Amino acid sequence: MKADLFDQRRLLELQAVDTQLSQLAQRRRKLDADPVLATAQQRLRALNDKAANLTGDLADLDRDIERVEREVELVTKRADGDRARMASGAATAKELEGLQSELESLARRQGTLEDDELELMERREGLDAELNDVRRQVEEARVVLGDAEADRGRQIGEIDAETAEASSTREALAINIPDRLVELYERIHAKQPIAAAELVGRRCGSCRIEKPPADMIPIRSAPIDEVLRCEECGCVLIRTELPKSGPAPLASQDELKKYQ
Repeated sequence: MKADLFDQRRLLELQAVDTQLSQLAQRRRKLDADPVLATAQQRLRALNDKAANLTGDLADLDRDIERVEREVELVTKRADGDRARMASGAATAKELEGLQSELESLARRQGTLEDDELELMERREGLDAELNDVRRQVEEARVVLGDAEADRGRQIGEIDAETAEASSTREALAINIPDRLVELYERIHAKQPIAAAELVGRRCGSCRIEKPPADMIPIRSAPIDEVLRCEECGCVLIRTELPKSGPAPLASQDELKKYQ
């Protein structure tokens, strides 16, 4: 393939932009897998679940406390009724004996219920303190998550802006390069990240392999508009250093013998 050397060298600019786009895409993938954000999200979920469980436990305790209080109230009413019956003087001796026995039983029941209520209240106090602490941690976790999301959003915004600018630059570059040359570049780039590289001395800028002097003979003798390919990696090999005049120097016999 033939192409003006100036157009060939523009492939290096296109390659630079494509390398930048690949780096930007890699940065975006790293952000998507950012462990800081994932950890902050996981911690907030765990704390919210814990707060919900504690809230449910407190609701259960409140129902138990309310039930015990109702029972205490019933026992107190029954005891007050028995005392009023005894004080009325209308009860027989046998009834008075029964009422006295029932009052003693009610007193024991009331004592048990009040002990249960006290235990429930102490448990509720402990759970309430724990819930308040968890709620404080939830607020702190929300701040951490908010900061992580804001930082990620800022970085994504920067990446998107740089990507848009690089894509625009790439489009402008591609328009000014002959279609056949761009098509060749694109075919190579679809298979490997570096599709065009500079030939620096005897070294390919893509695979970094230094070519023996014998391999440099056809490269140096090729017309300047000849599109060259690296035999090792297949990229378009761009010559940026050309002899000022005259034929390219041949390798010495000693140099050739080393590669025979």
